[in-house]
Amino acid sequence: MNTLAHTVTQHFHGRFGAPPTFVVRAPGRVNLIGEHTDYNDGFVLPLAIDRAIWIALRPRPDREVHIHSLDFDETAVFHLDRLFKETNHWLEYPKGVAWALQEDGYPLAGWEGVMTGDIPKGAGLSSSAALELATARGFTSVTNQLWDPAAMALLCQKAENQWVGVNCGIMDQMISASGQEGHALLIDCRTLDTKAVPLPAGTAVVILDTNTRRGLVDSAYNERREQCDQASKFFGVPYLRDVSITDFLSSEDQLAPLIRQRARHVVTENIRVLNAVTAMLNDDAAMLGTLMNQSHLSLRDDFEVSSRELNIMVELAQAQPGCFGARMTGAGFGGCAVALVAVDTAVPFTQTISAAYKQATSLTPAIYVCQPTAGAAVVGNW
Repeated sequence: MNTLAHTVTQHFHGRFGAPPTFVVRAPGRVNLIGEHTDYNDGFVLPLAIDRAIWIALRPRPDREVHIHSLDFDETAVFHLDRLFKETNHWLEYPKGVAWALQEDGYPLAGWEGVMTGDIPKGAGLSSSAALELATARGFTSVTNQLWDPAAMALLCQKAENQWVGVNCGIMDQMISASGQEGHALLIDCRTLDTKAVPLPAGTAVVILDTNTRRGLVDSAYNERREQCDQASKFFGVPYLRDVSITDFLSSEDQLAPLIRQRARHVVTENIRVLNAVTAMLNDDAAMLGTLMNQSHLSLRDDFEVSSRELNIMVELAQAQPGCFGARMTGAGFGGCAVALVAVDTAVPFTQTISAAYKQATSLTPAIYVCQPTAGAAVVGNW
């Protein structure tokens, strides 16, 4: 049994005097390439990582949901018939999921559970989406409903958009719901079609946590989304996904400079994602790495969502032997970078980067090799 599955099971038994009925998990994610393209109806290439939110739970006879968080050392409660918004509390994510499911006509029942996770919070690895999908998995388990990954991803996105107030795209929820072991997942954010894509042979994905954090609700994320909307209106299309590179180049001089930069990133990033899939299918780690490097420059200079620490981390990674490419990942303004490295150099790579980054910034990074895993699942019932 997974260590965290064992932890929540044992704590559940200690708290309630009986084993849980279900244990569910939903993974975080790291995005190989395709940043800020999801809410532009474009393409993304994330993988679900081997860090997750775990909940051990059982049904309740009433309509209340009781969740004890081991990470926050507190129990929080809400009633399914009396949902109301509060602020800045982790319970808003499960509460928002309950609201979205009920809005869509799902019959819900109360449950009680114990929760923990090992996804760093605020690092750009989608701990919030994992919490949403684990919650949704819990609700469908106690009511014995069929699990539809894409439908659940959309409802969890709705919860984050309309309840929590973060105007995120569909990527985070979709990969947490639909991840495939051993593969990245090409997601068409317009159709929600997916394609499993294997990593190049002999490579490893390394997450480079800068140990800097940002709050998405209060950040420039929503501002970037508005700027993309302005650009799509200029081109007369619903989303920037519909703008070809030819269209962009023929009209870019007519755009305001800032809007031009934002549009250029999204248009070229979509091309990079599709080229990255081709590189992976051709087992071409060098080309994939080059595309990741190009993506970082675009995010740094055109979309302006990087940070001093992210840039230092990426530049240090790119300079190491065995590193094919590196880029910031996630919404930006802090959090993590991701690197593609030769698997036989992964250990010295992490050791060298850790020391060099600490010397450059006085911050202690968290660096770890991750494995692509499956999406949200019921992993045990008793």
